Amino acid sequence: MFSSDGYAFPETYYLGSRRARDVVYRVLSAACEDGDLSIEEAIDAVEDIFRRNASDLYKLNVANGSIHQKTMIADSTIASSCVEQDVLFVRIVWNDASGQHRCRVVPAGRFYEIARNKGVGLTFASMGMTSFCDGPADGTNLTGVGEIRLMPDMSTLLRLPWSTREEMVIADMQIRPGEAWEYCPRYVLRKVTKVLLDEFNVTMKAGFENEFYLRRKLVSEGHERWVPYDNSSYCSTSSFDGASSILQEVYSSLKAANIVVEQLHAEAGKGQFEVALKYVLCTLAADNLIYAREIIKSVARKHGLIATFLPKPDLNDIGSGSHVHLSLWKNDQNVFMGSNEYSHYGMSNVGEQFLAGVYHHLPSILAFTAPHPNSYDRIQPNTWSGAYLCWGKENREAPLRTACPPGVPLDMVSNFEIKSFDGCANPHLGLAAIVAAGIDGLRKGLKLPEPIESNPADYATKLKRLPQDLLESVESLAADKTLHELIGDKLITAVIAVRKAEIDHYSKNPGAFGDLIHRY
Repeated sequence: MFSSDGYAFPETYYLGSRRARDVVYRVLSAACEDGDLSIEEAIDAVEDIFRRNASDLYKLNVANGSIHQKTMIADSTIASSCVEQDVLFVRIVWNDASGQHRCRVVPAGRFYEIARNKGVGLTFASMGMTSFCDGPADGTNLTGVGEIRLMPDMSTLLRLPWSTREEMVIADMQIRPGEAWEYCPRYVLRKVTKVLLDEFNVTMKAGFENEFYLRRKLVSEGHERWVPYDNSSYCSTSSFDGASSILQEVYSSLKAANIVVEQLHAEAGKGQFEVALKYVLCTLAADNLIYAREIIKSVARKHGLIATFLPKPDLNDIGSGSHVHLSLWKNDQNVFMGSNEYSHYGMSNVGEQFLAGVYHHLPSILAFTAPHPNSYDRIQPNTWSGAYLCWGKENREAPLRTACPPGVPLDMVSNFEIKSFDGCANPHLGLAAIVAAGIDGLRKGLKLPEPIESNPADYATKLKRLPQDLLESVESLAADKTLHELIGDKLITAVIAVRKAEIDHYSKNPGAFGDLIHRY
């Protein structure tokens, strides 16, 4: 089409354009997954193929532009003063081992002149920090000596809907430009998904359900307290109506970030809500979860409220999770789902083996997906949070639930849900641990036990409890050779040290939990 008059015929133009983009996307995606190209280099290649070649060859004399639809700035040679008339700040964001969102803020002029391509410096200690101290925990082997580069991934660039003179971009951690740092959560997730793709030609998609509490400030006799936004019940119409203006802004902001919302509703806690996101490739789902949390918290703050994803902000109320639905795909086909040829409780052979790996490693996975001492106040029997090691079809009390959503044949399942995933988790590390466990299940051909079809608490004498505190999860992770091999010894050593520091701190300072609503 590019060398003919095909452009003159709308139908061939459309088909050719669509097919060309599909082919180039697949080739460049594979190059990125293999480490042959960085994401930024792939984007430059796209611009060369689809824009600059024709512009130069045919002397089209078009204005310089960018395929980045989320920013008005494309040319790094634009003067700082011109850039900053439109965008003032760019937030370079990362998520640390304790699951906290952090950012460095660079004036837009300097960002597009220097930081966009060269990154900004950050201490090694950044991945050893805890939720109670901005210094590295003992035993992480991370100190203030040594520096990495936070390299912006420009494919994640977002103009902030709630602060329109600012942009946000998620960073990769690199030891030097082009060389990943082994502690980088995004790199670790890409690494294990590449193993899954190379060995089994399978990818994983993920969709998160975000539960959170809205709280409003109450000042009484000079004392400030953050109290529930309302006192309504599960799926209450009045509760949703009362928060509708906030949730409308959340939805619009998520839509502006190209994050698809499937459902919203009031949850069972006082002032608790849920926003469920559509499933996408797991690497993108982790990025989207970071942006979703940022959007929800920022919109709430704009309205004078706090949104907290803390698993159990009130020990007398319902907990909050970030339940994740997972499915396996091959050539755009869901291969987790069973078929007429093979179906084990609605799962394919690949699906069963992958889920069996997750089942087998679940106590270790919890050190990533339920990473805070507060997480285990939530994971209790009879609370739909998954307290016993088991699985079941459409069993919301099981930590692993296979699901048959509308449109799926009743004897099949299309995905599985992990209940024991919460808002303190680094999403990239949590998903990486799940993928690593699934790889082990596929390599060994693991099988699942029989499903539990009623409340697991009814089988309390027969079923094993999942870890009842963070220390049990950490001990499981320390002994889990598979996760050490696939995720990396150094990162797991740091994660374990961070978890042990938090166990020690909060056991000695139980009142410190109250401050965490401002961190998660």
